[in-house]
Amino acid sequence: MQTELAQAHTPPPPAGGFDAGEVILGHVSNSHPLIHLPPIFGIDFSVTKHIFMLWLVAVGVFVTVTWIVRRYSRPDRIVPDKAMSVLEIGVEFVRNSIIEPYVGHHWSKTWTPLLLSLFVFILCANAIGLVPIFDVLALADHYLIHSPEGSFFKGLLHGGATATGNFNVTAGLAMVSFFTIIIAGTRQYGFFSHLKNLVPKGLPGPIYILLVPIELLGLLVRPFALTMRLAANMTGGHIAVLAILSFVFIFTEMLGTAIGGIGIGLVFSVPLAAAVSGLEIIVVLVQAYVFTLLSAVFVGMAVHADH
Repeated sequence: MQTELAQAHTPPPPAGGFDAGEVILGHVSNSHPLIHLPPIFGIDFSVTKHIFMLWLVAVGVFVTVTWIVRRYSRPDRIVPDKAMSVLEIGVEFVRNSIIEPYVGHHWSKTWTPLLLSLFVFILCANAIGLVPIFDVLALADHYLIHSPEGSFFKGLLHGGATATGNFNVTAGLAMVSFFTIIIAGTRQYGFFSHLKNLVPKGLPGPIYILLVPIELLGLLVRPFALTMRLAANMTGGHIAVLAILSFVFIFTEMLGTAIGGIGIGLVFSVPLAAAVSGLEIIVVLVQAYVFTLLSAVFVGMAVHADH
């Protein structure tokens, strides 16, 4: 009763006050549709910002890589230019340090295109989330453009731009890796032999009663782990930066003056947010590497069951 009375006499927060939680969730959320589509079987297929960024990264990577390779394939091109040299370094890095050590030289040419595509796509999708493109567009819209509410351009200004921070996107990538594991094992041994290879041979019969469910569960846990690791790391960095920068506005309201908030920003928020953003650059590279590495390890385990 005392708690209810205290809550009843607690004044509500001032209207129009800064809500850090709403700002952070609004930035990382994916609930604002850009293109409304009718639901099919109860599933909403509307195009959200993360879907738009997914398409943008996929098309951008395809067009850029195709343009670089086609330009180098011309008869008058003997020495690769800078763009082709960077692309070759990336391809050789993924092939020599990730795929061949775990998948093996025999299957390297088979699975390098797919695993390389995963690496490049995830790297670009992670990296584009660090570029404040839509924040700059939001400022331009506020002061110059004044686009109408409900327009496609206004929708682009809502939510985060990191597609790999969406669990649905990372789940789709993880399912590609999951089916790749099954296909790789099936091509090497056959489907049923691949399933038999999940457990060691020559063990006593009762052991298999416990071991088979555990190994099947482990097979299903792999895409879940890939999904959660990538999405959580990419979302966590944005939340940390926004939470740190929110101190500027929180202390402005607490102290009742903008000078206090600016001081907190200069002394604490901006330096720490810059440090976290620098760490995010490393996370962008590491998460693309780890996702591809684990996929290569799982494929290697499928095609080299005897090891």
